[in-house]
Amino acid sequence: MKRDIFIGGAWPYANYYLHVGHLAALLPGDILAKYYRQNGDNVIYVSGSDCHGTPITERAKKEKRKPEEIAGHYHKEFAKTFDALGFEYDKYSATTDSHHKKIVQEYFLRLLNNGYIYEKEEPQDYCEHCQTFLSDREIVGTCPHCGGKSTGDQCEECLATLNSNEVLDKHCKTCGEETTMKNNKHLYFKLPAFEKNLQDLINKNKSTWRKNALGEAQKYIDMGLVDRAATRELDWGVEVPVAGYEDKRIYVWIEAVLGYLTVGQEVAEERGIDFAAFMNDNNEKLRTYYVHGKDNIPFHTTIYPALLEGLKLSYRLPDYIVSSAYVNLNNEKMSKSKGNLITANELLEIFDRDTLRFYFTFNGPETRDTNCSIEEIIQCHNKFLVGILGNFVNRNLSFIMKKFEGNITEGQIDEKIQELTAKEYKVIGNFIEKGELKNALNSLMEYVSMGNKYYDEQQPWLQVKNNINDFNNTTYTCVYMIANIANLIAPFMPDTSKKIKEILKTNQKCWCEEKIVGDIKLSAVPLLFERIDDKKKVNELTENNSKKR
Repeated sequence: MKRDIFIGGAWPYANYYLHVGHLAALLPGDILAKYYRQNGDNVIYVSGSDCHGTPITERAKKEKRKPEEIAGHYHKEFAKTFDALGFEYDKYSATTDSHHKKIVQEYFLRLLNNGYIYEKEEPQDYCEHCQTFLSDREIVGTCPHCGGKSTGDQCEECLATLNSNEVLDKHCKTCGEETTMKNNKHLYFKLPAFEKNLQDLINKNKSTWRKNALGEAQKYIDMGLVDRAATRELDWGVEVPVAGYEDKRIYVWIEAVLGYLTVGQEVAEERGIDFAAFMNDNNEKLRTYYVHGKDNIPFHTTIYPALLEGLKLSYRLPDYIVSSAYVNLNNEKMSKSKGNLITANELLEIFDRDTLRFYFTFNGPETRDTNCSIEEIIQCHNKFLVGILGNFVNRNLSFIMKKFEGNITEGQIDEKIQELTAKEYKVIGNFIEKGELKNALNSLMEYVSMGNKYYDEQQPWLQVKNNINDFNNTTYTCVYMIANIANLIAPFMPDTSKKIKEILKTNQKCWCEEKIVGDIKLSAVPLLFERIDDKKKVNELTENNSKKR
C-alpha cells in the first residue's frame, strides 16, 4: 500500500547565502524524500525562502536598498544552491508568493474567527527621533543576565532569550537615541490555550521526535506559554486582513510556518490531490516530517502545532521532528560578523555534491553539535568514499575489464550475502524512516566493508587461475552487491548511484533487492572517486572565496 508522506524543510532567511549549518540541517529532508519516492510512496516535499523576516529589513536599511531586492536576490541564490546540491523539492517557494499571501490571510482570519486572535493595547518601545515603533531586532541594549550586548529579543553573548521589557539601557539601532515607551495596538495569538494539547503531543511523540526537540519543546512549555503578538509594526510582509491594521503586517513567525500548508496545498492542487484529505489526521497512510535546525525547534514543536489546532481543519500534527544541532566551523561557532563562516556555494566549488551529502550525513549534527573543517571533509572523502566504497566497486570491475574486456559470466550468488542484502533494505530503510540517517549510512558502509572483506577472503586473483567457476561465483556475488549498493545509496548520493547503474546498465528505481541475471557486458569503468591530496589548493580556494564575501 502506498503511503502519503509530507515533508517540510525549514524556510531560511533570504538575507545571506546558505552556509554549512543550513546544509546539515536541511539535507535530511531531501534524503527522506528520495527514499520514500524510491519506495513508490506519494510524497509532497516543500520549502521556500523566508523573505519577510527582520534580518531582511535590517540588511535593506544598511545597504539602502528595498527589502524585496534583498529577498529576491537571495531567494534565487537559494534555489540555485539547493539544485546544485541535488535537492528535489516538489516546490521551493517564497513568502512573497501571491498564493502564499492569499492563503495565509485566509488562515489568519480563520484563527481570528475561531477566537484565538484578539486585540490588545500595551506599551511598546518607540523612537522619538525616527518617529516609529521598534521591533525587537531594531533595539540594542544590555542583557539583564550577563551584562552583554543584546537586541530586544536575545543576548548576543550568553544567547539568553529575552523580552524587550527586560533589556536594560535600550537604544534605537538606527539612530542611537534612547527609546521611550508608547502605547500601541496589536493583535495577539492565544498560545497558552493549547498548552494541554501541546503537552499531549510531546508525550505521544517521545519515540519519533529527536531528543533535542523533545527537550526544547518541554522546556518551552515549562517556562510558561504566553500570548504572542501576531502583528508587527512594519511595511514589509503579508498585509493584515483586518480593518484598522493597514499599517501593520502579519508577524513572520505565523506566516512563515504556515508556508508548509500554503505550498503543500499548491503542490497537491497541481497533482489533483485533495490536500485536506491528504493531511487529515484520520489518514492512516500519512506520515509528516519537519526538518530544521536547533534554533527552529520551538516554532515547529509548539507554535506550528498550536496554529494547526487553532485552524480546526483536522490537519495532522508533526509525526516526526528531524531537528539538527549546530555545526561549528574549525571548532568555533559560525558567525558572519567574525568572518568564521563558509557557504554551501564555496564548498561546491571544492567538492562534488555527493561528497558533501555523504560528509554532512555521516558527520551530521543529529544528537549533538559537530565540527566541520575542510581537512575533515577531505579525510572523510579519502577514507570512506575512495578507500571503502570506491575501492570495492573499482577493484572488482576494473579487474573484469583488464582480464575479460568487461565480460562478466553469470555465476552463483552467495546465499548468505543474498540474505544479508535483503536484510539491509529493511535495516537501512527503518533507520531512514525514523530519521536516524547516520545509523542508516553506517549500516550501509558496514555492508560495503563486508564486501571488501569477502573479496579479500575469496582471493579472486587466485581463483581466476585455479578455478574459473569459483572466480565467476565470487565476481557475480560482488557485482550483485554493487548493483544493490547503487539502490541503497541513492537517497544519500544520487550521482554515485546513477554512475554505478550506468556502468552495470541497470535502471531499477525501487527500494528492493536488485536481482541480476545472465551475463553482463561492461563498456567502461570510470573511477568512482578520486583521492583529494592537494590541501594547499583547497585552502587557497577557500581563502579566495572568503575574500569574495
